[in-house]
Amino acid sequence: MQNPIDIAQNALLGPAKIDASQLQATLDGLMMPGVDYGDLYFQIHKNEHWVLDDGIVRTAASTQSQGVGVRALAGEQTGFGYADELAFPALSEASNAAAAIARGGGKARVNPLARADNVALTRYQPIDPSASLDADAKLALLHHADKIARDADDRVVRVTASCAATSDTVLIAATDGTLAGDVRPLVRVNVSVQVEENGVRESASAGGGARTDYGFFTGDADRVADYARQAVARALVRLRAEPAPAGSMPVVLGAGWPGVLLHEAVGHGLEGDFNRKGASNYAGRMGEQVASPLCTVVDDGTLDGLRGSLAVDDEGTPAAVNTLIENGTLTGYMQDKHNAGLMGAAPTGNARRESYADTVMPRMTNTYLRPGNDDPADIIGSVTEGIYAVNFSGGSVDITSGNFVFSADEAYRIENGRIGAPVKGATLIGNGPEVLNQVSMLGNDFALDSGVGVCGKQGQNVPVGVGQPTLRIDAITVGGTEAG
Repeated sequence: MQNPIDIAQNALLGPAKIDASQLQATLDGLMMPGVDYGDLYFQIHKNEHWVLDDGIVRTAASTQSQGVGVRALAGEQTGFGYADELAFPALSEASNAAAAIARGGGKARVNPLARADNVALTRYQPIDPSASLDADAKLALLHHADKIARDADDRVVRVTASCAATSDTVLIAATDGTLAGDVRPLVRVNVSVQVEENGVRESASAGGGARTDYGFFTGDADRVADYARQAVARALVRLRAEPAPAGSMPVVLGAGWPGVLLHEAVGHGLEGDFNRKGASNYAGRMGEQVASPLCTVVDDGTLDGLRGSLAVDDEGTPAAVNTLIENGTLTGYMQDKHNAGLMGAAPTGNARRESYADTVMPRMTNTYLRPGNDDPADIIGSVTEGIYAVNFSGGSVDITSGNFVFSADEAYRIENGRIGAPVKGATLIGNGPEVLNQVSMLGNDFALDSGVGVCGKQGQNVPVGVGQPTLRIDAITVGGTEAG
């Protein structure tokens, strides 16, 4: 396999006629008096998107963007500039803009660039996934999803199927000597349906993806057919759903995608910037018991092919397995170089940015709760009256307090230890640390999500993964629609 750093250098520096000496000279110039650290982030981003709506092609688009972001750090300050052009004059201009934050003091040392040959770190092939299928085959994939959904039930009245592929080629050069590159593929398919019965319409969707090519969907597994059937099944469940009960009660969360609640309500609070600034309710609590002893929370960017995985992060630090909470005790934060340095810690491979036009923040990769030993059937059986939530849609969290609100778009009553009727309008309201302390049973059925996660932070969106086993929360407030 060709080394990603060779691909990145050839694609990004070659056409721009930027050689190694110019790269080093730019970093030298970036380190004006008072600047502690600087880096360059070159990127070519390719994207394609196809949408089939009721059998008609609504979208068939491809785009490409490229540029370089330049960052200079001085204490807690960040200077940042970027150029939408890969050329040495544009690079120099962006570098000058970033270095303008300089303050009085001596000039920091710039280490010579040391190439990081990260072939062994690659979690995915360095490919452009859009080239793995021709246009006719991509449309056939979407028509296949449409047919499977319509054949699943005669109450299906509308089907929208979409596929997307992206490729990010990046090169990172930094004043600490880092020189790293990566080629990051990503594919996704989504199927949305509407069903109708007696004048009532409901909708649902399902999908997935990975850091690979379109072959992920076209093999023997026929994931596209699975997505279509899942979407129809979810929509039909909603047709017969009853109003959700309200009040404080036990809640069982299903395996896999319900880990998004952990991601939002707990994960963001464990990012280094929030803790350095004292804005997280986990700030200053290292070594304290912050969750049930059953709970071990991990952020893992090393899982092969997963949506949130990385060979190296956007500062060139290798992705890692970071245990954040171990047996209920807070053991770590997710860090980029800037916040780690200010906190006297080490970077953890969690520096991420949406594009070259955005600056770096500590972000999650694949965040999950490790499994326990309980049989999922025993977890359901332990609840006399409560809710079983297996899929979530929107939600929000306040990082400082940890308070969250999440909407369950597929949930069921639990009555006398058995799964009962589906309910709609169920909203979980709680506090992240408090909820983790209420976990009393943890399943042995760990699962990751299907590859659909997108995380937003300060206006930047990045792909992520989530996961967990089935678990029991002894008490949480459910906001429902059932009449009292």
